[in-house]
Amino acid sequence: MSEPLQQQQINIELGEKEAEGIYSNLAIITHSPAEFVIDFTRVLPGVPKAKVHARIVMTPQHTRMLLNALKDNVDKYEKKFGEIKLAGEFSGGPVLGFQSPSKEEKYH
Repeated sequence: MSEPLQQQQINIELGEKEAEGIYSNLAIITHSPAEFVIDFTRVLPGVPKAKVHARIVMTPQHTRMLLNALKDNVDKYEKKFGEIKLAGEFSGGPVLGFQSPSKEEKYH
């Protein structure tokens, strides 16, 4: 008979610089069989160059766990505050933010 798994408590330290956070409006995700790489950057109007401000490298298993945690939190957010609208879903007025390229743009 196996013994039940015990919860391990981890103390996480948040440094002053990290607590400020980094704003990102673009994430570039690549992967190999062994890992996922997520580069966080921000793109500004009129600036033709973007700098990577943070790079996170994760195993496929941890990436799946992050995906599940993000989905759970988005679901909780939307239950409390309403559906998050994506660019192009707003009715009336200008669309702010970034849009995914259309199928035609992706393959040219």
